[in-house]
Amino acid sequence: MSVLDDRLAELGLTIPEVATPVAAYVPAVVSGHLVYTSGQLPFVAGALPETGKVGASVAPERAQELAAICVLNGLAAVRSVIGSLDRVTRIVKVVGFVASDPAFTGQPGVINGASELLGDIFGDAGRHARSAVGVAVLPLDSPVEVEFIIEFA
Repeated sequence: MSVLDDRLAELGLTIPEVATPVAAYVPAVVSGHLVYTSGQLPFVAGALPETGKVGASVAPERAQELAAICVLNGLAAVRSVIGSLDRVTRIVKVVGFVASDPAFTGQPGVINGASELLGDIFGDAGRHARSAVGVAVLPLDSPVEVEFIIEFA
């Protein structure tokens, strides 16, 4: 077991298998000492557990949980290209997209689900720059999508 595997076990979490891309892209790409993930949807066992717009059919609290699932899927993509999450030295940037009802303005709170989980997993190395963007619709009617850039050694 790696140090990160131990930390994930303490948090009651496991990294899933890499989600199969839904279009013409790869889950993650390495450039130098950075990994760029593709946008990650909150797939669980190959399916979206919820669809719709946040602030309408999806509660913001549920969307936070879905953003955390996106992180786990993103970490699976990272692990697939660098071998071990123990190599992660910093989460550099997180970009979160929230499919929002037109009146919903709580996108930062939703993406806190991703940011807080990264902090719980990586500690200070999990602190990052971030954008949280409201959009009209996401692929497959997902409520959230998260991508990130990580640095590794």
